[in-house]
Parts: sequence; structure tokens; C-alpha cells
Amino acid sequence: MKPLLFLLVLFINTSYLNAQSTIEELVKKGIEYHDDGNFDLAIKTYAEALKLDPKSTLVNYEISLSYFHNKNYKKAIEHSDNILKQRASHMLQAYLTKGSSLDLLGKTKESIKLFEKAIKKEKSHYLLYYNLALNYYNIGDLEKAENNVVKAIENNSNHSSSHLMLANIHNYKGNTVQTLLAVHYYLFLEPDSVRSIEAYMMLHDRFGGNVSKEKDKPNSINISLSSLGGDSKFGAAELMVGMLEASKSLEENEGKTDDEMFITNTGSFFTVLGELKKKKDKEIWWTFYTTFFYELAKSEHLETYCHYINQSGNKNSRKWVQENNEKLNAFGDWLKTNNL
Repeated sequence: MKPLLFLLVLFINTSYLNAQSTIEELVKKGIEYHDDGNFDLAIKTYAEALKLDPKSTLVNYEISLSYFHNKNYKKAIEHSDNILKQRASHMLQAYLTKGSSLDLLGKTKESIKLFEKAIKKEKSHYLLYYNLALNYYNIGDLEKAENNVVKAIENNSNHSSSHLMLANIHNYKGNTVQTLLAVHYYLFLEPDSVRSIEAYMMLHDRFGGNVSKEKDKPNSINISLSSLGGDSKFGAAELMVGMLEASKSLEENEGKTDDEMFITNTGSFFTVLGELKKKKDKEIWWTFYTTFFYELAKSEHLETYCHYINQSGNKNSRKWVQENNEKLNAFGDWLKTNNL
């Protein structure tokens, strides 16, 4: 290589490396501003980085995210499009940001089309299914919302928001068993957050919420069913939920605390569902939820589980969790050993 050409190549490489180093520093600083909630400063910082490399997918993604949180959805879409046009890195993030921005701009139908397109191109990522389900949920199409959120769970069963959405869908429909299964698993994944309190209330409202007593007949109990005419196994399980609630008044349960009754009845609920399950059952209620909870009911960790999921709304359970680290660790070990 000639000396002059070598010096030119060296200068270009050095300039490029210096620019990349500066971009990385600016991005790092922008992320700090964003995490502190100072979105205006974050945007200004990312804008400086874009002057050095307008096509950087990383910088375009970060600035689109800050614009999104700053509620400037049009600019968030603009920078997401800069990524999508290049068909390079950060495509998934760009689809998610643009789709959510379109929805918040009132362009939900466009958002739905975008997510459906993205699912075909981005290997069916669970967040794409979840956000598509959220769009359908928000416009009241519960069937399509359920179909897509189930696919989100099938792609990532640890995504707590998907289980909560599924619980809300069936709670709205009045389906006791499906609501209980989904909200149970949500609380298993996210037992102690702000929204866990609402889920805790949903769980306890549904668990026995189909039982009523007549004022003039204190010993008479009415059990209302929502599953009659549908899946007979759901109907049987729902009837059993009502009977479990009614069993609290039996002489044999006299003196038991509400917490003790919840543990006993939860175990019975899971066990009956496990016994109702057949090999031909392919729905998520049987293949995923019931399979997990039936194994749990047969284990020695049911008490731990019940206190763990109740900690957001039950001070007794919160105290129990704080005082029983060994049992919690044993529960965790059991989950790992059984790949649950």
C-alpha cells in the first residue's frame, strides 16, 4: 500500500472509530436521562448522536423510545420508520414502538395491520402477539384478543401481563374457572406489585363468587353457573368451586381460618381439574394451567404457593413469606427440579 493511501485509510478508520466511541458515550448518557424521566434531555442527546450517524438503528430506537414516553407519538413513528426501512437491527423494537404509537394516536386498525405484518416477519415474538391482543382487547374484540394472547403465552409463559389479560377477558365474560386459572398463574409470576392487588381481589371475588344465600333461608345456598351449555368439564369445575365455598359452613371446617380454608379449597380445585383432564384436551387450560397446578396440588408446597400469591392483599401471607425463607427456597428448588 502506498504511504499516502495508507495514511488516508488510517485517517478514515480513526475518524470512524472516534465517531462510534462518541455515539456510544452519547447513547449511554441519553439512556441515563431517559431512565431518570428527563426525556427532553435524552432526546437532545440522541439528536447529537444522530448528527454523527443518521442511520444508526440503535440511536433511532433510543430516540423513538424517548419520544414515545414523552407522548410525541408522531416523532416516535418517524424514527421507528428509519429503522424499519433499513431492515437491520432493532426491527422488533421499532415495530413495537410504532404499533403502540399508532394505537395511542387513535389509529388502532393501522396498528393491528402493522403487528400482523410484524408477526410474519419477526418469528412470532410474544410481545407482538401480546400487543396485537391488547389492540383487539381495547376495541372490544375479545375473541381475537384471546386468540392472540394465548399465542403470546405459548411463546413465553413467563410473561405475566399476558396471563393477566387472559384473566380479565374471562372475568369480563363471567367464566369462573378460566379466570381463576389465568389469575392464579399471573399472581405466581407477579405476586407483589401495584396491579397484583387488583388481581388478588379478582381471585378472591371469583373463588366462591358464584355462591349466594337467601335471606329468609339461611341454610339454603344457591350456586350460579356460567359454563352450562359450554365445556361440561368447566361446568363441573365451576360447580365444584361453589361447593368448596359452601363447605366453609360445614361443621368439619368450624374453627378453620380463612387462610386455612383458602389453602384447602385451592388444593381441591387444582386436584379436581387434574382429574377432569383428558389426553385429548388440547386447550391451554388443560395442557398448561391444569398440568402445572395439578402437580403443585400433589406436592408439599401448596401452602407456600398460597401464601406467596396472596402477599399483595393479605397481611398474614405477607408476614408468612417474610418468616419462611427456607420453605420459599424449597418451593423454588421443586420448580427447578420439575422444570415448572
